[in-house]
Amino acid sequence: MNIKLKKLLAWAPFILLPCPLILQGCSSYEQFRYITEEFEIPNKVFKFDYNQTWLAVLQVMKNYNLELTNQEAGIIKTRWQDNTLEVNFADSFGSSDAVKAARFKLIINVVKGYRGNKEVSKVTVYRRQMIEQDFLQGWKVIPTDGILEETILYRIDRNLKIAAKLKRIEEQKAKEIEANF
Repeated sequence: MNIKLKKLLAWAPFILLPCPLILQGCSSYEQFRYITEEFEIPNKVFKFDYNQTWLAVLQVMKNYNLELTNQEAGIIKTRWQDNTLEVNFADSFGSSDAVKAARFKLIINVVKGYRGNKEVSKVTVYRRQMIEQDFLQGWKVIPTDGILEETILYRIDRNLKIAAKLKRIEEQKAKEIEANF
């Protein structure tokens, strides 16, 4: 036998042993492929400080049933919300069958940061959407369309801009009262 072939055969167990582990790891990737290929978690950077942004997020989220609010960690989680009617209505003109049940949960992160020497805050909205076709299949995670997440970011932006405008008006009135005094 050739010396090179003997060396290759001596290393064969070490080369072939990890192959099933690598292939098994890749098979679990398929169920999360949509996250890496098509899905980007909606986020927006606001030119307001952390406390103002946190209050605006809480104001937008007051319509949801909140499970967790932690300002120090900058996280808000909602309980599972039933949206079976919305999912069935949105898909009523599609080719798929109606779903038996649908639910979603929102996770919102607020992070403090700096641009130059000015404080900014970044808000990230993640929606976990699950559907149940029938009781035999169970719950299945599906990708979200991103509309609700973008709507929440828009509402936060509007609340922050309205609060800033009101603050400027109050400051202007205070200056006018001071000047007339």
